[in-house]
Amino acid sequence: MSDDEALLKELLDQEKRLVFDRFDNDTAIALGLKIIERARAEKLAVAVDVSRGEQRLFYAALEGTSADNEFWIAGKNAVVRRFGHSSFYIGQRARLKGVDFATSSLVDGALFRAHGGAFPIIVRHVGVVGTATVSGLPQAEDHRLAVAVIEEFLAETEAGEPRAEVWTA
Repeated sequence: MSDDEALLKELLDQEKRLVFDRFDNDTAIALGLKIIERARAEKLAVAVDVSRGEQRLFYAALEGTSADNEFWIAGKNAVVRRFGHSSFYIGQRARLKGVDFATSSLVDGALFRAHGGAFPIIVRHVGVVGTATVSGLPQAEDHRLAVAVIEEFLAETEAGEPRAEVWTA
């Protein structure tokens, strides 16, 4: 198995492993805050989006980001919504096949960005319901940050630990 094939397998394994029991607005906000907290700790200039379907439930952009990050987030999210896999997986799969993603998928490359950073929010017995997306770093690092925090978040919530504090009106 080549390194590229091993990466594709690893990306699929992440999607099988990182599954939520439920996903509501408070979960989205808590997850978004946790990604931002990690990015601040690592001094990363990123924008973070957590959405359910077409509804953005959390968005924050740290110092050093720009409006371009919104463009990338929208394009990465479109890939996850259309194909049901992480934007990194879809892009890597096209590269491994030696094809242009947009052409081979019959999509507008300006609207669909198969670059790492958007990870599907998968709910057990439901399927893909949304995305957690990071933009601002090289694509593998955007993906790594999203996945690392989702993994940590799920481990904490499955262990019965409280989610990040979320204020209510």
